[in-house]
Amino acid sequence: MTQRRRQASIRTRSILAAALVAALPSALAEPLKLNEQEYFSRPGLDVLVFNNYYDGLFSDAKHAGVELIHHGVRTATNGDVRLSPTPEQWDPVALMLDRKVDARTGTVTTRMGYPNEKFEYSIQVSPQGDGVRIQVLLDKPLPKSLQGRAGFNLEFLPSAYFGKSWAASAAQGERHGQFPLYPAGPTSRGADGKPVRMPITSGQRLVLAPEDPQRRVTISSNSGELGLYDGRNQAQNGWFVVRTLLPAGKRGAVLDWTVEGHTLPGWTREPVIGHSQVGYHPAQRKVAVLETDPRSPAPGAARLLRIGADGSETEALSATPAQWGRYLRYQYYTFDFSSVREPGLYQIEAAGQRTHAFRIAEDVYAEAWHPTADVFFPVQMDHMFVNEAYRVWHGRPHMDDARQVAPNHEHFDLFAQGPELDSPFQPGEHIPGLNYGGWFDAGDFDIRTQTHYATVLSMVDTWERFRPLRDETTIDQQRKHVEIHVPDGKPDLVQQIEHGTLALIAQHRVFGHAIPGIVEPDLGQYTHLGDASTKTDGKVDDPNDPDSPRDDRLAFTSNTTALNYGSAAALAAASRALRGHNDALAHECLETARKVWEFEQSREPNLFRVGNTTGGHPDDEQLRAAAQLLVTTGDARYAEAIRALWPKVEERFGFNIPALMAALPKMDDAFRAQVRARAERLRQEMAPMTGENPYGVVITRGGWAGNGAVVGMAIANYHLHKAFPDLFDAEPTLQGLNYLYGTHPDSNLSFVSAVGARSKQVAYGNNRADFSYIAGGVVPGVLVLKPDFPENKEDWPFFWGQNEYVIDLAAHYMFLVHAAQDVLKPGDGKQGGQP
Repeated sequence: MTQRRRQASIRTRSILAAALVAALPSALAEPLKLNEQEYFSRPGLDVLVFNNYYDGLFSDAKHAGVELIHHGVRTATNGDVRLSPTPEQWDPVALMLDRKVDARTGTVTTRMGYPNEKFEYSIQVSPQGDGVRIQVLLDKPLPKSLQGRAGFNLEFLPSAYFGKSWAASAAQGERHGQFPLYPAGPTSRGADGKPVRMPITSGQRLVLAPEDPQRRVTISSNSGELGLYDGRNQAQNGWFVVRTLLPAGKRGAVLDWTVEGHTLPGWTREPVIGHSQVGYHPAQRKVAVLETDPRSPAPGAARLLRIGADGSETEALSATPAQWGRYLRYQYYTFDFSSVREPGLYQIEAAGQRTHAFRIAEDVYAEAWHPTADVFFPVQMDHMFVNEAYRVWHGRPHMDDARQVAPNHEHFDLFAQGPELDSPFQPGEHIPGLNYGGWFDAGDFDIRTQTHYATVLSMVDTWERFRPLRDETTIDQQRKHVEIHVPDGKPDLVQQIEHGTLALIAQHRVFGHAIPGIVEPDLGQYTHLGDASTKTDGKVDDPNDPDSPRDDRLAFTSNTTALNYGSAAALAAASRALRGHNDALAHECLETARKVWEFEQSREPNLFRVGNTTGGHPDDEQLRAAAQLLVTTGDARYAEAIRALWPKVEERFGFNIPALMAALPKMDDAFRAQVRARAERLRQEMAPMTGENPYGVVITRGGWAGNGAVVGMAIANYHLHKAFPDLFDAEPTLQGLNYLYGTHPDSNLSFVSAVGARSKQVAYGNNRADFSYIAGGVVPGVLVLKPDFPENKEDWPFFWGQNEYVIDLAAHYMFLVHAAQDVLKPGDGKQGGQP
């Protein structure tokens, strides 16, 4: 047999063997066991039972109830009793009353309730067959108000099933079909004329993806018919839903499902080589992190390959990765290739994987911030027509801003109005002078003041420290027109500072103080996807015209102390950056900041607080205002205010480092000594936090992923390194940037869209329904779901906690890139931790 035929025969046998393994009956799989982390598990399948709960801030965040992690991918969630077949984000969810884990019987029982409906129930889950048995237990029959409404839902991730089939079994026989790539019904109309969601199919037994052994799930019902619904018919972020109505007039076990997930025998998750998709400076520390299944063998040798212009490969380094240990659910190893300094293109090969090519070069970070400045921030500009070559990103939106909200109004998205309007306008009245400046806060379209002043402060810091003169955008405030990739002779960063400042100063011109912000009047507008200029008609609402659509945005106008100080800090900083560009605005900003300071110093603080729309901690915000006014004016009274605030802000030192470091050069030696001593303690406090994972950063837990904390701490370290180079190395600053660029759990994607060889291309911008991205946007990153599952979905944009762009994170990112270039300059001391 020739060598070629021998290889073909081996390949054929391998394919047949793989097919036979996939066809093995799943009964050979291990049964699910309740582990110490309180979820059911076996290789290839985990079933979580209310390990995670609905996000109280944003209602249904698609990580709650009964959930499936199938061959390393979370494919199902929200297993719970819901009041409609395809609930939307803001629809009612039950409250968790109790959760009991019985290790002896291997059962998890969760007590839930809808207080408004006076309805309580229990969900009991235990191992059965190749999966779990799910029962809904009632102490008394369904309330009449919930009959025909309450049912048990289990939602399946659409992107996990695109292109796959389903099979349903019922008394009438078996039916088959495919999961639609795009929603296509069915819907009907009820007697009231409203849409009624109809199932794609129904039956007693439903098999999802029968042809795919990695996604095959079988659901059998012993207590009612299963319906398969497409939630995307109602909302683009909807999922495929399997549902059974709860019966009326019954108690006890009113629902009884078996959910089984097929698993591949011997399955292990493929390794991930965490590395920077952008590359590395020759002088910096270079460490790749290998994330492996704990059941997998050690990865063996890792190689760094230098790629020639002709495609040739040269081994630059070979070494056995060092075992780091366990973090969350995976095993980690590190591959240190810091000794390789020769500029060029490289790839890492380890554990059967090979990375995309990346650079080692002295200018590796020089252009990494350009997409954020050139594209992301122009696209986010409110009240402007934004064009890029043949593409109109959006028309001129919200020229009808804004209407006065009513007092004591509780809104969505963390907005609420206090008992006082703090405004000369009456509820519903049009407020002139708010229809210019500002950015869309995130993937939504509101003007959030707290985010705005953080963004302006960060941009000013970038401008003053690094002076980037890049000009790629025409920004015409008179015409309210933006042209991307068309220079106008002015530094883009200064023009963006001006645009954010215009939104802040408008509030002071109209109200005499900062306000929480401007937001859509209803959920219909809030969930708008597409061109922001089509959200409203652009005409001021006429209260005397019954045909006026009443679509103008609402202004929330509470006069809080924290917002005032935060806004004053940004205005004082902007006054410096705008000198020579818009002197009149610069002068107005400084005078306004001074007036705000005097006003807040003369009154009792207004501490009204709602979420993150009414300012940060008042002492922290006052510190920021004092620091920026001190830097701008040199007035000793601001230095005295900082000294007086020190006992209050010292305990939150980590959050206040940028403000303190800005003020430090103008403070006396005694104060500098206090700050240095506190900084030294912080270094000791941070060591165990950064040491709990192999990435050397603090990875936070919660409903919003942690890139903001990673970037914030990297920037704080930069300030401390510049102030106290003998105490703080530059390496944590560079580690924060490497984390963004792909050295993180779950994947090695760059979390900055269009930056790096492989980056986020499906994200939560205002374009999310198109499964696309905005170049330069930065996403929140890896969300750690309790108890141990790191996740960032690249094929499903609608996870806002993982994938939503936010303007202040983008501004901080631009600063961080410049900071990294600064610490890597010769003569900075320890460059990236290298001696």
